[in-house]
Amino acid sequence: MFLNVHSSYSLKYGTIDIKGIVRQARALGIHQMVLTDINNSTGAIEFIRECYQQGIAKEPDEVQKGNIPYLIKPIAGIEFRKDKELIYVGIAKNKEGMRELNEFLSHHNIHDIPLPNDAPALENAFFIYPFAKTFSRDLNKNEFVGIKSAQLNHLYKHPLLQQTEKLVILHPVTVSDRIEHRLHEYLRAIELNTLLTMVPDDAKCAKDEYLISEEELKTKFDRFPFMVENTQKLMDACDLSIYFEPSSQPTSKNRFAYCKEGEALDKVLLRRIAFKGLEYRYGKNNSVAIERLEKELRIIEFKKYCGYFLITFDIVRYAMGKCKFYHVGRGSGANSIVAYCLRITDVDPIDLDLYFERFLHEKRTSPPDFDIDFAWDERETIQKYIFKKYPTWHVAFLGTMSTFKDRAIIREIGKVLGLPKGEIDSFTDPTKEQENKKNATYRKLVAVHQHMKSMPNQRSIHAGGILISEEPITYYTALDLPPKGFVTVQWDMYEAEAIGYEKFDILSQRGIGHIREAVQLIKKNRGRDIDIHDFKTFKTDPKLNGILKEGEPIGCFYIESPAMRQLLKKLKCEDYLTLVAASSIIRPGVASSGMMKSYIERYHAPDKVVYLCKEMEERLKDTYGVMVYQEDVIKVCHYFAGLDLADADVLRKAMSGKYRSKLAFEELVSKFFISARKQGHSEELITEVWRQISSFAGYSFSKAHSASFAVESYQSLYLKTYYPKEFMVAVLNNYGGFYTRWVYVHELQKTGAKVHLPCVNHSDDVVNIKGNDAYLGFVGVQGLENKFIQGIPNERNLNGPFKDLEQFVKRTQITLEQAILLIRLGALRFTGKDKKTLLWDIYTYLGHNQKRVNSAELFNIDHKEYKLPDLENSAIEDAYTELELLDFPLNFNMFDFLKTGYRGDVMAAELNNHVGKTVKMVGNYVCEKTVHTIKNTKMWFGTFLDAKGDFFDTTHFPNTTPMYPFKGKGCYLILGKVVEDFGFPSIEVLKFAKLDIQMNPVAID
Repeated sequence: MFLNVHSSYSLKYGTIDIKGIVRQARALGIHQMVLTDINNSTGAIEFIRECYQQGIAKEPDEVQKGNIPYLIKPIAGIEFRKDKELIYVGIAKNKEGMRELNEFLSHHNIHDIPLPNDAPALENAFFIYPFAKTFSRDLNKNEFVGIKSAQLNHLYKHPLLQQTEKLVILHPVTVSDRIEHRLHEYLRAIELNTLLTMVPDDAKCAKDEYLISEEELKTKFDRFPFMVENTQKLMDACDLSIYFEPSSQPTSKNRFAYCKEGEALDKVLLRRIAFKGLEYRYGKNNSVAIERLEKELRIIEFKKYCGYFLITFDIVRYAMGKCKFYHVGRGSGANSIVAYCLRITDVDPIDLDLYFERFLHEKRTSPPDFDIDFAWDERETIQKYIFKKYPTWHVAFLGTMSTFKDRAIIREIGKVLGLPKGEIDSFTDPTKEQENKKNATYRKLVAVHQHMKSMPNQRSIHAGGILISEEPITYYTALDLPPKGFVTVQWDMYEAEAIGYEKFDILSQRGIGHIREAVQLIKKNRGRDIDIHDFKTFKTDPKLNGILKEGEPIGCFYIESPAMRQLLKKLKCEDYLTLVAASSIIRPGVASSGMMKSYIERYHAPDKVVYLCKEMEERLKDTYGVMVYQEDVIKVCHYFAGLDLADADVLRKAMSGKYRSKLAFEELVSKFFISARKQGHSEELITEVWRQISSFAGYSFSKAHSASFAVESYQSLYLKTYYPKEFMVAVLNNYGGFYTRWVYVHELQKTGAKVHLPCVNHSDDVVNIKGNDAYLGFVGVQGLENKFIQGIPNERNLNGPFKDLEQFVKRTQITLEQAILLIRLGALRFTGKDKKTLLWDIYTYLGHNQKRVNSAELFNIDHKEYKLPDLENSAIEDAYTELELLDFPLNFNMFDFLKTGYRGDVMAAELNNHVGKTVKMVGNYVCEKTVHTIKNTKMWFGTFLDAKGDFFDTTHFPNTTPMYPFKGKGCYLILGKVVEDFGFPSIEVLKFAKLDIQMNPVAID
């Protein structure tokens, strides 16, 4: 009887989640209903699945009560609204009807076409119009009019009574009960950006839009039995049971085969390409590699993954071939020798003892996927290739669904209640949390937030997940078209997995851009070709490993952050395997678990490590008995307990919190103990090994993922070591990395390059380098418009260098304000005139009383020159201008801004000589990091540069920081105790103050 049920996927409208709808319906004895969310089908398949799962489930308490589980027949459709007005409800008769409805909505979403007032002629769908609609034609066979119980009195002598077969019951469902209606009102106020009391009635649902029993609903229409009969017939004509898959593992919905001829040819093609790649990677007749390759191919064929590998290979081949793009294949896919031979990844799984089972095995139920990274400005090219290659409706971006969990929504709740801004600000201030808890209004806001925090807020687009579907994807979802311009499904990765889709992750990162551009610059500036994929040479280069050990790889991917630099120094890291381990133990959660400290201690004293048994020593000797990697957990389960590798991976995944069935998990744990006993181990030993596995499994990280990062780190390190100037220019041009821009400019200066301010006759939009001279680009100039950032170098390259100010003005058609920016920064210094003279001159050409020249002159007419008195310029004035327009001074050290000439008693390079002593230092602020202690107090870690340009780090404990807080960029006087941890010195701050600076002479005037 319920043809119009809304879930919380009717964003900022419905309040009930899918599970709740089915649960409430079962409690009321409802036998069938239709989910019709507003302008989306996000929850349709989830609703069908939930109806079947709750119908099949037999909970013990339900059986005891004598309640026999039964199936609610799920039907799905879409409620179509235009300008927030209901125009019709579409209901799918069958799977084809679901596709028709989804494609109808998708067409209008993608092409931004308003929905028509009359429903489309769809063969496999019903449409229900609201009672208020007027008709100038007869209703089609599949069209009906919905009547609410409150509208029955309006039927008296109504023309529609001449078509009784077209009238059906319309009882919309939006909330759980009348109390929840208030939550609905909050959602509507947030959506409409208005006060709670100002939400119009026609923008809200009726207060009775909740589920009631079928008998109660029929009673409301007992004077119109034909409506009950019509409604029943309509619902009986619908059947979406084809969507339900009784197995917990859904069949794959991905494109089955890469080749048009089908899976059989895929197997042949994958085998041929893999063996060709095997020869490239390992040479001929490598028996170990051949055996591993054959094993993987058997599993890939069994799991029907040949097409998935080939489609990924095709993407990589296109990127490397036609586009000449560099990529990084990472994640658990790097455990595969097939992926290595197909050049999807550059990680050798044999060299690193990586298990394919971490990626794919016979018992894996959730689909794995490849993560492929490209440079930040090249990824879109690859995405366009994928969307062009596969048919419309068969390829789409994965969506995401954000919720109201962010406490910032408290601000929105406060706004709809009409609270003053000051009061709202105080409620969202984390430092006032305890004080706010005593406030009744604040408690009300928090209570409302508690009700809505898990509800969907808005649909968005996944960072890089793409779905390539065998059948039209519109069988399962309608599509949106977000601003990025790629069609996107209306559900997220979790629903995709539940339906049976494996995504292709096409991601991006700046580090690849650094490497790509550095290689290009080296070719252009030095005439040298670099084989950046020669990783085997890089990882054994003593010079690279020496720099790695020093822990100063600024600009290098993944290893430049303060925390990573500290770890590298503590480990005295000087080889690839140690870097791989470091990339794992640096992950969030590891340090707090004690794993990082344990690993460092054992790394420096390997002879003191006590292993529980021989198997643990054999399998964990490389990591000193610490299960650093997820692969280590698999090893122990396999070699110690005797589980096969597939079960070992399932157990590993379950312990990381990604296993849904508690019963199945308990069975696996029992299997571990039974199998371990069969190996002859004592109960005490088995229990202790299990304890260690349990404690490590939640924090351990994929070794293949770390290895992928470490390969890229070595590539960056190679470029920085041998071609530092070009590398640092590439870092700057690809938007840096962990640090702010000035740190990388400072690093570029340290390479010996002469770094120049932007110049209209030498600079491009980005930083360029020729020989030893590097010119900053116009991109970094605050306030400079994009048309001049691009236009100035384009004009110069087209018609030659600018000869003087007048010619520059005429050729670029620059405005007065934009010209002043460039003059103040010194970008027109080629004229030989000082800034103040040029500022005087620019008003001659572009003064407010001057008429702008909007087109090029036919004849060159020179302006009359005037003799000006000498005008003074100062270095500090220039530095302040650079600070304003570039966000840093280029040729004026930050220390030179200080009123004092004091630079500290100790420099960073001398800290190891002062361990245990209290010292005074002066540091230029680089960055800070806030962490929460076990007692839920805050402490900070700071990074600074001393006057000689060397880094040093500080620790600020909770008892000192409130008294001596960070105050942004600038130089600080630091009093603290020098401490040392595994050879790495830092300062435990006792007192801390920002130093005064000289005033800008222009501001003084």
